[in-house]
Order: sequence, then structure tokens, then C-alpha cells
Amino acid sequence: MKISVSLLSSYLYCSRKLFLEKVLLLEEPPKESIVMGSIRHETYDNINKKEGEIVTSITEKHDSEHIQALYKQRYLQILRKAIASNKKRLEEVNINMLEAYRKSFPFIMEESSVRSDNIVNFIKSNNVFGEELWQKLTPKIISELRVESDELKLKGIIDKVHVYDNEYVPFELKTGRTPSDGIWPSHRIQIAAYSLLLQEKFNKQVKGGFVVYLDTKEKRHIAINPFMKQEIRQLVDEVIALLESKELPDFCNNENKCKKCGLKQTCYNEEEVNNLLKIKVSG
Repeated sequence: MKISVSLLSSYLYCSRKLFLEKVLLLEEPPKESIVMGSIRHETYDNINKKEGEIVTSITEKHDSEHIQALYKQRYLQILRKAIASNKKRLEEVNINMLEAYRKSFPFIMEESSVRSDNIVNFIKSNNVFGEELWQKLTPKIISELRVESDELKLKGIIDKVHVYDNEYVPFELKTGRTPSDGIWPSHRIQIAAYSLLLQEKFNKQVKGGFVVYLDTKEKRHIAINPFMKQEIRQLVDEVIALLESKELPDFCNNENKCKKCGLKQTCYNEEEVNNLLKIKVSG
């Protein structure tokens, strides 16, 4: 049995909600943040697929403005397609396509700028173009990288990985509130788990990773230490035990978390939850 890395994060955030969703199979109503997150992931995934094509199309020396414009044009085309493919989901959360475009535009332009600057600087240093540029380019930036491990009993999709000659650096992209210092515990666990999965997949040591808080454009680093593997293993065992359990976890007792939870009404209805649990147990 392999579980998603995101379940570790969900478990740390609220084990009761995770139980309601994965054991009692309750579905949270559509939320704007989830739909917009799906659009972002789909866009980054398609950006990754087109990256080699874009880079190899640069067959001669151009000024930085030309390369930046090329990236901007292609990335916005990809964004528009992702928004169009999620039109029905956007309607469910009362967002029109123009508003979705407006909300997504800054993040995609930031990604466009980062990648085009990477290309411009590499060309300046190495004077290579086309296929040779793509083959020699470092760091290469991979989005939506799928990783899994039988040993760790984990699987997941890493938002972004920077690949150097002998080093892989994972990045998690997050919307929402930025902590005043460091990173949120659930985000730390995600980076740690993805680092371990990267190490196994490529047989390369991963020294650390980053969480990028998109709303504030802040990048927070986390170093990987030898104790994290045991910490991840313990969490995996706890999550698997919860998924196989017939006991409802206690409330998280965090007013801010409960306030924005789509399952709050059912969660606090003890009679309804107990009836659902009885049906699950008898089934």
C-alpha cells in the first residue's frame, strides 16, 4: 500500500477531517482555492512538457526582451487552455474565466520570468543554442514530477524540481497565508518526504528544498537531516493506521481551521457522524 504525500500533510493539519474524507468518504464542497490550484498545476504540467520545445526553438542569439516575450506568449497560451478546460469547475465556485485569468496571471508571469532569465544567463555564459542549449542547460526545471517508493510506502507529485549536474532541489508552491517565520509544519513534512523520494528515484543525495509562498512571493528553505526519514516513516504508519481504523479522531480544536472547513457542519454533528461510522463498520 502506497499513500499520497499530501495525506501526510492533511493528517498533520486535521486528522479528523482526513478520517471523514478518506474513511467515511465525505466530500468537501468545491472551493475556489482547490479549483484555482488545479488550474495552476495543469498549467505548470504543460509548461514542463513544452519547455524543451521552447528552448530548442532559440537557435540564434537574441536579446533578453525577445526571449522573455517568447516565454510570456507561450506560457499565457498554456494558461488560457488550462482555464478553458476547467470552465465547468470554475462555474461551480462562481468564478468566470476572465477572473480566473486575472488571478493566475501574476504566478504564471513570475514563472515565465524565472525560466527566461535562466535561459538568458545560460546563453551569456555558454554561447550555445537550439538542441545543444537544451542538452547542456542547468539547472533544468521540471514541473509536476511523479515520484513513488515501495520502501517508504509513499507516492506523490512534486510541484517543481531544479536539476543540476549532481543535485536535485524540490520546490513546493503554496497559496494562502505565509508564516511569519520558517514554514508551516505540514509543508515541512511534504518537502522532507519529497526529498526522500527524489533520493531514491535518482540515487542522489538531496540536501534541502524550498517552499514558495506565492501570494507573498517568499521562498523559505528547509535543510534535510538524517532524522527525517524516521519521522516520515512514523507518520506514514500513523496515516495508514487511521485509514484502516474504525475510531473517529478527536476535533483539532483550532477555530481558524474549522471556520474555513467545508465539512464543519457534518463534523460537529455527532449523531450524523456516528451513523455514518456504524454504516461503515457494518459494511
